[in-house]
Amino acid sequence: MLVLACRAGCDVEVVHVDHGQRPNSAHDALVVEAASDRFGARFSAESVVVVPGANLEARLRAARYGVLGSDAATAHTLDDQAETVLINLMRGAGLAGLGAMRPGVRRPLLGLRRRDTEEICANLDLQPLHDPANDDPRFVRNRVRHELIPTMNAIAGRDVVPLLCRTAEISRSAAQLVEEMASSLDATDTAQLRAAPRPVAAAAVQRWISDQTGTEHAVGHAAIERVLRVVAGEVVAAEVPGGHRIARSNHRLELQRSPK
Repeated sequence: MLVLACRAGCDVEVVHVDHGQRPNSAHDALVVEAASDRFGARFSAESVVVVPGANLEARLRAARYGVLGSDAATAHTLDDQAETVLINLMRGAGLAGLGAMRPGVRRPLLGLRRRDTEEICANLDLQPLHDPANDDPRFVRNRVRHELIPTMNAIAGRDVVPLLCRTAEISRSAAQLVEEMASSLDATDTAQLRAAPRPVAAAAVQRWISDQTGTEHAVGHAAIERVLRVVAGEVVAAEVPGGHRIARSNHRLELQRSPK
């Protein structure tokens, strides 16, 4: 993405986020800085502290996006999109989840395969860094990438990545109408949510949580149902992924960090 953005004449700033999860992680910043200098991009390095524990993958992602901000572009590819479809399917994220990541300026490489990016690096004599965390079977995405998709390819007798991404496109189109209706709602106003059709209220809540937490994954159906119970006044708060909870106060929803 760095190379393509620079070649396209964009004003590029590269931000390296060190999660501090392995001893030599600081060295990666030097490699990224050298590549930035080579292609004429500005560079900055940031560090975050994420303690080990439950939901580590989600907390690392939240910390990373907290540094990058809401307008940063990421280099997710078509292969990442297919993985996200399957992850969201297993999480029960519903129609919006099957739509996976939205194409646009924040994800300019969604039309490329991972092998395309590897070929670009090889042609320019760029040696990609390998993060051992990408092989760690504790993380769901790694097992989807290294185990599930190869198994699906073998069963289908073909490359299923384009099929999964086509499913995402169809799902996004189907979900667009519901989201357009949901966009008129204030997702923190419990009165508006109670008055709306349940699928519309669920879509409004899901979008609000995703925007507030910066997560790339649609929130699971079970979590949304818990939040809608808060909306209905059946419970005072509900836990949602990423170490957050939704509470109700004066007929409005609030996103809070979960108590440790």
